[in-house]
Order: sequence, then structure tokens, then C-alpha cells
Amino acid sequence: MNHELRVTRRGLLQSAIGLGAGIAALGAGARLAFAETTLERAKEQGFIRVGFANEAPFGYATPDGQLTGEAPEVAKAVLAKIGIPQVDGVLTEFGSLIPGLKAGRFDIIAAGMFINPKRCAEIAFSEPSYGIGQAMLVTKGNPKGVKDFSTFASNKDLKLAVMSGAVEVGYAKDAGIPQGQLLVLPDQSSLLAAVQSGRADGAALTALSIADMAKKGEGVESTTPFGEVAGKSVKGHGGFGFRKEDKDLLDAFNAELKKFIGSPEHIALVTPIGFGKDYLPNKTTEQLCKGE
Repeated sequence: MNHELRVTRRGLLQSAIGLGAGIAALGAGARLAFAETTLERAKEQGFIRVGFANEAPFGYATPDGQLTGEAPEVAKAVLAKIGIPQVDGVLTEFGSLIPGLKAGRFDIIAAGMFINPKRCAEIAFSEPSYGIGQAMLVTKGNPKGVKDFSTFASNKDLKLAVMSGAVEVGYAKDAGIPQGQLLVLPDQSSLLAAVQSGRADGAALTALSIADMAKKGEGVESTTPFGEVAGKSVKGHGGFGFRKEDKDLLDAFNAELKKFIGSPEHIALVTPIGFGKDYLPNKTTEQLCKGE
């Protein structure tokens, strides 16, 4: 028996309607099955998690467990403006912040992280919220005459403490300091302890961090801040890190951040933390990601 397959215009139309309904139903199911964007979820839940590294004054927890510092405070202000009123901190070693963000342990890095091409290849950054140079933490009186990275490059007997994953590791290499002279440690308190105990003759961090460590630590002081290493500018610009797929969250954050930075509200918020009008950024994220 010969069966003929007949395709009519009406049949095609009915098939298309049925297919469209099926796709619509599938889309509705997919929306239920798949998670909302990070921004949508955070707005719905009313909170978001940020990663920080306990590096004062950039981002740290107070003795009573309150999240503060330049990055968390700016993040709180900006996120409130986009409808996310609560910010929860996730303490993470600095070198684990980017892996932690990518793994979903938190949704934003709020640690004053410097924006540079290598990091831009891994994650997306907001526009910068500050710009700052470097300094060294040394024992009181600076007995070894430490000035900057060149001091360690010219004296192979000196040990320099640097923080794992931080830009100072690269600065040391650029200055010609061999790996054997470096003491790579996990956090700020380890750097302070290394200088206080004499395990290190100096510790390198941003000028603000060093100033804060010198203020709080016994028997230590800061060198005069400097802005160049091996003839290149090391004025760093810090911003907030996002997963590259969280474009809507980044765009919403940036829209408010650009209006906020440099405003009277911003200056009043960060001046007591050690930042202020003297630490405003003068480069864009696009420039920083290109290494300019």
C-alpha cells in the first residue's frame, strides 16, 4: 500500500505554532531550571558575598567581625544604590581571591586588588576606586637603610617579605631581586611578624598598607613612599573583581561607581580609612588592562 506524505501550508502553520509553543514552554522551563543572573539573584535575596584578604586599610574584619576598609565600604555604598542592601564578607588569602571568585565562593572581589593585564585576562574589573604608590615596612630607625626595591637588589644579604599573589612579587623580579632573597608569605600579619622577628629586613606593600602596619605594629616604621621600580611607574590602581560572565552586575556596579568616586559622599566615607582626595584614580580600567 502506497502511503503519501502530504505537506500543506495549513499543516506547516500548525506545526510552526506547535513548535513555537513547545519552544516557549521549554524556555519557561529553562528559566526555572537555570539560575538567575548573579545580579538578579542578589537583588532578590537582598545580599551579596564579597571576597576580602584582611589587608588593612583595603579590606579587613574588625575584632568584632565587622567588614570594613576602603573596598568593602565603597562596595556597600555602591551596591545599596543598585538595590543590594547587605554585603557579606568571605575571608580569603590574597592569592586565592581570583580562584575563589571563579569557583563561586563569592561574587565580587572587594580587596583593593590592583588592576593589571594578567588579572584582566582572568576576570573583569570595575573602574578603579583609588590610585596609590608603594612603600617598605622596616624596623624602627631603618638600620639597613632600606629605600625601595633597589636596596635589596644591590645587597644580596637582605631578605624581602612579599605577599603571595600580590603585585610586589613581580616588582621584586623587575628590580632584579632573585627568588632566594624573597620571603613569600600569605597575609599582612605574616609580613609584619617577619620584619618584627628579623626574618625579613623589609616588607613590600602599597604605601597605605605599610602606613597602617607601621601605625599598629610595635618596633616598625614605613619608608618614604615611592612610585617607580626599575624606571617604571608602580602607581597602582585598585578596583573590584567580577566573573566575566557577570556583565550585568559589572555594568550596574560601574554605572553607580563612576558617579560615586570623587563625590563629597565618597571622600567623606574613605578619608577616615586613610584614603581621600589625594588617592583618586587617574587611569581607566581599559588603560590598566592594556598595561598603560
